[in-house]
Amino acid sequence: MGKIWKKLLFIILIIACLFNIVTKLVKRNSFKNEIQATVQYFMDKQNTVEENEETENN
Repeated sequence: MGKIWKKLLFIILIIACLFNIVTKLVKRNSFKNEIQATVQYFMDKQNTVEENEETENN
């Protein structure tokens, strides 16, 4: 009886791992969205630095 439970739980564990991997692959963001988010981040960062420099100069 113990061996059956061990095998059953092992199979469930493998299925859960495979399901997790497949879910992560399916929900990946597109390359275009990743690039746009990166560009937006750097533009925001640059604007923040410029605003800080203006504040320090005044």
